[in-house]
Formats: sequence, structure tokens, C-alpha cells
Amino acid sequence: MQITVVKVGGNELDDPVFLDGLSAAVTTFNGPMVLVHGGGKEISAALSHYGVHSEFIGGLRVTSPEAMAIMQMVVCGTINTRVVSRLVADGVRALGLSGVDLALLGCVPQRPGGVDLGRVGLITRVDVAAIQAVVGLGWLPVFAPVARGDDDGLSYNVNADQVAQAIAGAFVGAELLFVSNVPGVILGGQVAAQLGRADVAAAIASGEISGGMIPKVQAALDALDAGAVSARITNLAGFSGGGTRIL
Repeated sequence: MQITVVKVGGNELDDPVFLDGLSAAVTTFNGPMVLVHGGGKEISAALSHYGVHSEFIGGLRVTSPEAMAIMQMVVCGTINTRVVSRLVADGVRALGLSGVDLALLGCVPQRPGGVDLGRVGLITRVDVAAIQAVVGLGWLPVFAPVARGDDDGLSYNVNADQVAQAIAGAFVGAELLFVSNVPGVILGGQVAAQLGRADVAAAIASGEISGGMIPKVQAALDALDAGAVSARITNLAGFSGGGTRIL
């Protein structure tokens, strides 16, 4: 079963127009799919609302137990339910999940350079058989970026890119699709249809890939390192086959 794992950032998921476009793209997509979403600004807004300090180290949100409770409420509750509800309205058999459900995603605490980030997890295990069973029923798993601690059974905040990379890497022949606000990697004024690792490195060195596109292509390369066959960067207009494929 060749799976497409779709990762959607959290910053657009409070926009009804974006959700409409995402739902339309999903309904017309041909092939089995897993959807992973982030939380972004809605997590930050909720933490601020409850007076909980928010800090990032190395791009990862330091997550205390109090912050974890709020983060989980937002991504598993508010955002996941909103996305699933919109998809269901268009006839998609969408099922809202986190890695805690059925222990689908196991993790250990992530400690980059020995730094304690609190309840920030690194995925160690993906229950491929269970996800395949869900997809085999014709359902669309919609994952919030939360996993279950292997040793303590607690909920952990996991970067949504890393969740998508781990799921794609666990399935043979999977492609990871990053849905962005740009049509792909622009080189020479046009969207590059396909790039290899060396092409990406050269374009970054020359400055053709710069700014916010650098973390996007790095996430694509990380997906390949995790085991995905290819990663594609595009926007909703290119959902079904457009954008830039990185091999």
C-alpha cells in the first residue's frame, strides 16, 4: 500500500477559506492518505491566554506539564476537530487521532544537546499495521502532533514535521507532501519540478533557496532520511501532483 502522508502547518487552519480548499483537494486526491497537522499560532495564543510562558529552543517549543495540557487541548481538541468536521462535511471518512490513541505513535523525551525541553517527544515507534487497517477501511487518519511516552505513558508534544516524517518513513514507498503557502521551490523564476540533494545544497549555497524555503527543503530532506521515497513541496493548487518533488 503506497501511502501519501500530507503535512499541513497550523498557521492556516483557522482560515475557513484554506480549510475549504484543503477539503476540496483531499476529496479529489487519488490514493490512500494520512494527514498530519500542526498547531502554530493557536497554541501560542492559548498559552498566552492562560498566562503560561512560551519559549523556543532550536525551533522546538519548551513544554512544561501545564503547557502540554493546553497544547493537547488545542491541537487534539479545537484544531483536530475543526479539520475533521470540515472534511466530513465533504463526505471524507475522516478520523481524528493523536499518537496516544491505540498507542499509535511512541516517543522518548527529545533532549537536543542535552537540553531539557520538558514534554517534547521524539518519535520512536509507529504502529504501521493499525494505521494500515484504518486506511484499508477507506478512512482518513487525521493526526494531531501528540505522541505517547514509551516509558511513562504520558502525552508529549512532537513537532508536526517530525510526526509526518516518522509516519512516512515507516511505510514502504511513501511520499511526504508538505502543503505550504508557495507553489514549490522557485529556481530561475519557475517552480522546479524535481530536485536531488545536491541540487538543493547548491541552490542554498547560491542563495536561490533562501529565507523560509530553507526549513521547508530541510524538512523534505529529513523526510528522505527518515525513509520516505520522496517529498513534495507545494500549495493547495498543486496538491494532486504539482510543486517540487525532492528525491
